[in-house]
Amino acid sequence: MKEALMNRRRFLQQTAQIGAAAMLPAGQGWAAGAEDGVTAQTLTLGSSLPLTGPMGVAGKDITAGMRAALLVANQAGGVHGRELKLEVRDDAYVPARAVENVKQLLLPNTGCLALMSCLGTPTNAATFPLIEQAGAPLVGPITGAGSLRQVTARNVFHVRASYGEEAGRAVQQLVNMGVKDIAIVYLDNGFGKEVLREAETALSTNRLQAVGSVPLAVDGANVNEVVKSVLGNKPGAVLIGTAGVASTQLVSGLRRQVSGLPIVGLSVALFGSDMVQLGPLVQGMALTQVLPDPDRQRLGVARAYQAAMKTANETAINSTSFEGWINAQVMLEGLRRAGREVNRDKLRQALASIRRLELGDFSLGFSGSAPYVASNFVELAVLGANGKRLG
Repeated sequence: MKEALMNRRRFLQQTAQIGAAAMLPAGQGWAAGAEDGVTAQTLTLGSSLPLTGPMGVAGKDITAGMRAALLVANQAGGVHGRELKLEVRDDAYVPARAVENVKQLLLPNTGCLALMSCLGTPTNAATFPLIEQAGAPLVGPITGAGSLRQVTARNVFHVRASYGEEAGRAVQQLVNMGVKDIAIVYLDNGFGKEVLREAETALSTNRLQAVGSVPLAVDGANVNEVVKSVLGNKPGAVLIGTAGVASTQLVSGLRRQVSGLPIVGLSVALFGSDMVQLGPLVQGMALTQVLPDPDRQRLGVARAYQAAMKTANETAINSTSFEGWINAQVMLEGLRRAGREVNRDKLRQALASIRRLELGDFSLGFSGSAPYVASNFVELAVLGANGKRLG
């Protein structure tokens, strides 16, 4: 009881501090934040993402990629002589927890300079208003939701392509293969429902309708019913707009019932470690990819990423940690351009100025106005039994 009371008091004190900052005149409070996350020796960046819960495996891999990138940068002297630090908070893919994390990460005077790689459509949707209010840049939110790509978002710098582009690529590939009876399984939250709309639009463009659209619980609790419903429609292929533990349960359930059933998922349907868990069940699956193949040694970007992961003693060499590493490269470029006297506004302007960032056979760049999106790269990859891309 005593501990609960102390926690409540701390929460009220922090909430009051945040509220007071929001009520200050223009030029004060969160928007001022010129020295937030900056000392003479260090620059502190932050991230709220799931380290536990249905997306916990993905969050850990993303964090590994970010940490590897910052470690290599620090070994080279940091940025303008400052050491880079990363503060990561677990939100378990729960929007309310993400909101509290971001509030703490962006507290005036004691918070982080900027954020990167915050994962999830519902969590990012909940925290974007706080980010705009604080004037703190967010690089590489891990969501392709079109609803979150707004012209009013001056501080959000998307790196990956949109779910609309991914869904369109997946549907078109199935149509080109002569598949018409396509079932859709979508996660029963904001992310999944947006993917469903994008997939239905792509089908409509090809004068098709889904033979079934089935919602899957975020924790996969209804997976057996979903598998039964999907297979009852006798689909020629299944398009999955799911993620996390629910995805692994879904793929396992479908493939154990019909081993050769064609399954196509968006890039977030299965993360790197999920594929290892599924083993041979992923063979022949197809996933859209929003980054080049991190295992393709002929690509300079893949070699640099793998070298960084080796330096950091990180073993999760996969597309998920690769995305965290890529997002960190964009952040590092922004910090370099912002100069020694960096603050949040200078960093925002520096990021917006990146028109072409070459990362060794892979380039990124923003258009100069919101919504800022660095890449529309999408390709379809067929997976082998180990989850590695074929071809």
